[in-house]
Amino acid sequence: MPFPIEWLTLAIVPAVAILLVFVVVWQHKITQRQLLLQTERMEELQQAFNISRAEVEELRNGVIGVGQRILSAERLLQQLQLSQQSQAAELEQLSEHQQKIQLADPESKLYSRAMKMVQLGAGLDEIMQECELPRAEAELLLNLHRQQKG
Repeated sequence: MPFPIEWLTLAIVPAVAILLVFVVVWQHKITQRQLLLQTERMEELQQAFNISRAEVEELRNGVIGVGQRILSAERLLQQLQLSQQSQAAELEQLSEHQQKIQLADPESKLYSRAMKMVQLGAGLDEIMQECELPRAEAELLLNLHRQQKG
């Protein structure tokens, strides 16, 4: 007895329907698994993002601190440069004043020359004669030089 088409249709349609239900359920499980994996990955990325944000904030604060220290160091350097310029100007004025005093005082020239002669090893009589100094002053210069050397 051949199977009528109706019987065949009655057997194939439910089988295909059951097969479709299994495929849909299987696809649903795969989709849920992928969704779960995507959710986990999203959470990992969010954590990495939060860590990166905190690190950037820490670096930002560090850079700001370094910038403030640099500005402070620059201010200090400017103050030191101004102080150095002021001291150089004072030294120049003192040097000029000392030269004026030495040029104005002929005796200081003699004493400077006498001290140079003492340093070069000149004797008492030679110092007295060349610098026109009294014996006591020449002896005093010689004694001072000996004390400084010893």
